Amino acid sequence: MGFSVGIVGKPSCGKTSFTNAACLTDFKVGSYPFTTIEANMGVTHVRTPCACRDFGVDDNPKNSICIDGVRLVPIKLIDVAGLVPGAHEGRGMGNQFLDDLREADVLIHIIDASGALDSEGQEVTAGSHDPAEDVRFLETEITEWIYGIITKDWRRIASRVRAEGAKLDELLLSKLSGLQITRTHILQALRASGLSGNTADKWTDEEIKKFVSMLRAVAKPIIIAANKIDRPNAEVNLERLRKEFPDYLVVPVSALTEKILKDLDKKGIIRYIPGNDDFEIIEKDKLNDQEVVQLERIKSDILKKYGGSGVQNLLNNAVFEYLNMITVYPVHDANSLTDSDGNVLPDVYLVPKGTTVKEFAGVIHTDLMESFIHAIDARTKMRIGENHVLEDRAVIKIVSAKGSK
Repeated sequence: MGFSVGIVGKPSCGKTSFTNAACLTDFKVGSYPFTTIEANMGVTHVRTPCACRDFGVDDNPKNSICIDGVRLVPIKLIDVAGLVPGAHEGRGMGNQFLDDLREADVLIHIIDASGALDSEGQEVTAGSHDPAEDVRFLETEITEWIYGIITKDWRRIASRVRAEGAKLDELLLSKLSGLQITRTHILQALRASGLSGNTADKWTDEEIKKFVSMLRAVAKPIIIAANKIDRPNAEVNLERLRKEFPDYLVVPVSALTEKILKDLDKKGIIRYIPGNDDFEIIEKDKLNDQEVVQLERIKSDILKKYGGSGVQNLLNNAVFEYLNMITVYPVHDANSLTDSDGNVLPDVYLVPKGTTVKEFAGVIHTDLMESFIHAIDARTKMRIGENHVLEDRAVIKIVSAKGSK
């Protein structure tokens, strides 16, 4: 798991409930600000069609899970403690929470879609708070955070660009790499802002902020989770958010629904695959009449209406759409699709789209990349070279001077 999804938002909006639902963890949950005083880490899964269905085989997953041809692949979540306006200036719990965002590659912003929490996370009359303010404040906080890091040394950076002909992207990279910001992110932000790095010494403060705003958008992309979608005013606010922020993906979510269904599935009372818009009651005698009615309401008013609880939808979008990941299955035997112990399609890896087969060998182990000879495509049984770009659900055998995988 070489990347992370950050769960962010103001206090009491449902961040920890979302993480609990996604990871089936039991982090502390409360209806008061700063319940979470440090970042919680968790492991959840994204879902993808399993390669076992393509080959018509029964698999033996080791680093992941397969349920009815759906492969659940582990990813890391960072549940960052509640942010309040002015956090970059030390308000609330201060900059330590913004620092927790350093490791996150994409952010899921949990919002109380019912508008029942003010900007500080305090309970107010449902519908009295505009959730759009939460989106703007998070954008501002992260932008100001990055802006503060860049401008702290801006004069020296700009003078080096002018006097030495140094490249702005290289100078900024040395300052920002700890935030998971890459040279590609910096160059994309320069293009999007229409600014030239060669004239950085002439940038106005407004132009610097424009660049930083673009940098935040590409380096820390945000998906909006309209949580508590089943509450009054939430559906109206969902549509307002979509209209006001057309460049954002806004997903209706009920973290509580996901948690209920996963808990019941874990107990064997229902059969539920995360991300499905339906479930099967297996042990109805373990439910009372009221619980059965509640489950039917969940099915009709949330799962069927919105295509699921929204939790899995968010995770999948974060990983496959925003981070452009694909799945690749390494095997020891390209004919039987097994590892050296005879397990069928045991492992699956998430790698960026565009990854070559030699780069993938390095993901498994550095030695495999260094001693790479060639690979075999299990679908075509053809030999493929080191520069072959892998496609989603590729199944490959890597042949190296130190053995094969």
